[in-house]
Amino acid sequence: MRTLNIGLSPEAIAKRRTCIGGSDANIILNGDPAALNDLWQIKTGRKVPEDLNGVLPVVLGQWTEELNRYWYEKQTGRPIVNDGLVVVGHEWQAATLDGETTTAAGKEAIFEAKHVNAFSKIEDVVQRYMPQLHHNMFCAGRKFAILSVFVGTFTWECYEVALDERYLAALLEHESAFWDAVKADHPPADLPAPPVLILPSKYRTIDMAGNNAWASLAADWLTNKAQAKTFENAVKDIKALVEPDVGTATGHGIQAKRAKNGAITISELKEKANAA
Repeated sequence: MRTLNIGLSPEAIAKRRTCIGGSDANIILNGDPAALNDLWQIKTGRKVPEDLNGVLPVVLGQWTEELNRYWYEKQTGRPIVNDGLVVVGHEWQAATLDGETTTAAGKEAIFEAKHVNAFSKIEDVVQRYMPQLHHNMFCAGRKFAILSVFVGTFTWECYEVALDERYLAALLEHESAFWDAVKADHPPADLPAPPVLILPSKYRTIDMAGNNAWASLAADWLTNKAQAKTFENAVKDIKALVEPDVGTATGHGIQAKRAKNGAITISELKEKANAA
């Protein structure tokens, strides 16, 4: 059977039990008690970490890390160094960096590569990984992070995050409380309330004139914008014509059918073939 040389070695997995890592920071601050207890069970040796080599989004994210580094360097002209470097904050904190680079202004920054689904919004992605970014910045002694994201297969987004001292203080408070629970061998039932997530303060403006996929989709959007509005209005008006006690209404090539929950679905009627 073909194999992929990605993921952590058994030694690295065992090492993760002895500290809090960047991905752990996301769990600690996401406010999900079940996920938090799951992490506590792993850190205390009560549970074996799930084997993620069979989870496609995880494997895809790992597989595209190197491509992400290549694309970032190609688009920005700024090199990435020290990929895979392990850095330590407190003795119970560590981070494995996807690399180090610089911001557009030349400031030293950690590099974080992600691959998310095509329906993700970059502001939501930044929010989701804010704990990990701050954890890694703290461990690396950096004030900036670069989040480089493939969104589906057509879009690349690059976002600069500046370290927020108040948010970092809240993160460290949560991580410290969680690690105290690990050392005391008591479930982390009384962690502080998660801090308010940081809202991105600045978005980039990019020119997509050279992107062929964008050009094709933009042409489709412009061509069909008026027709789409007409279609939406027709759907609304047709449904309004179906009286409350009518289950099915047909005519002029379409059918409006009411489901048990009252929702109306409109479909095209196909002409039956004439009998031979």
